[in-house]
Amino acid sequence: MSVKHPIIAVTGSSGAGTTTTSQALRHIFRSQEITAACVEGDSFHLYSRPEMDVAIRKAQEQGRHISYFGPEANDFNRLEALFREYSANGRGEVRRYLHNFDDAVPYHQMPGTFTPWEPLQENTDLLFYEGLHGGVKTTDHDVAKNVDLLIGMVPIVNLEWIQKLLRDTAERGHSREAVTQSIVRSMEDYIHHIVPQFSRTHINFQRVPTVDTSNPFSAKDIPSLDESFVVIRFRGMRNVNFPYYLQMIDGAFMSRMNTLVVPGGKMVFAMELILAPLIEEMMFAKQHGGKPGWLKN
Repeated sequence: MSVKHPIIAVTGSSGAGTTTTSQALRHIFRSQEITAACVEGDSFHLYSRPEMDVAIRKAQEQGRHISYFGPEANDFNRLEALFREYSANGRGEVRRYLHNFDDAVPYHQMPGTFTPWEPLQENTDLLFYEGLHGGVKTTDHDVAKNVDLLIGMVPIVNLEWIQKLLRDTAERGHSREAVTQSIVRSMEDYIHHIVPQFSRTHINFQRVPTVDTSNPFSAKDIPSLDESFVVIRFRGMRNVNFPYYLQMIDGAFMSRMNTLVVPGGKMVFAMELILAPLIEEMMFAKQHGGKPGWLKN
């Protein structure tokens, strides 16, 4: 735990809905007048898009798979070093991965490339990471140990695939066949490097649709929030005020002692209701010492 330089990470695989969580957190930062150093997980990929295409072909020729979920395509060493350095002194280096032309034009670069590494903004209140590996842990690296509040976005896997298929075809220009192959190629890394992170999170938000998603590869649209429930699991936290959440969130109920279920349309409201006090306690601890009251260890 870094009291003076806390780190909040939202982790989830591609298409998991981490952007929704990030929007809720950025709203909390604005309302609490918090200056956050924002870090995108994609910036720690090892390869640009053309380089990754070459790496995928070489791996296939050797009978192997490579994906952005695994350590072969990511710089876990640099990510862990950033978190460690920020925790110690509030500093570090970041860059951006330029997904599309809108991202790339201001930098006069092509999509699928990186901006140069540069120092983080100075005098920030906390570091906010959004990406694939905020809670990753391997035999050589432990990114999760440096994170003070770790949040997982975990839709059931069919919904995750639907969101990825429709987003990557509509917004990133990939063919449906290419996205499907990416899902297949990524499965081993997904199992070994993405899924285990959700046993390390403090809070998971898992969206479960109430409509048929049994064949995600033929889906034409993404189930709406109103066609879903959100399962919210708390781990390693104390003083969780479940009666207050049940009172404030219409239609909410408890499914287990540590699990709150809310209507999908209330997801963003629930996120802000739950996360805002936690972040406020982190900022109080930053100013006055000690540790947040919700932290068990």
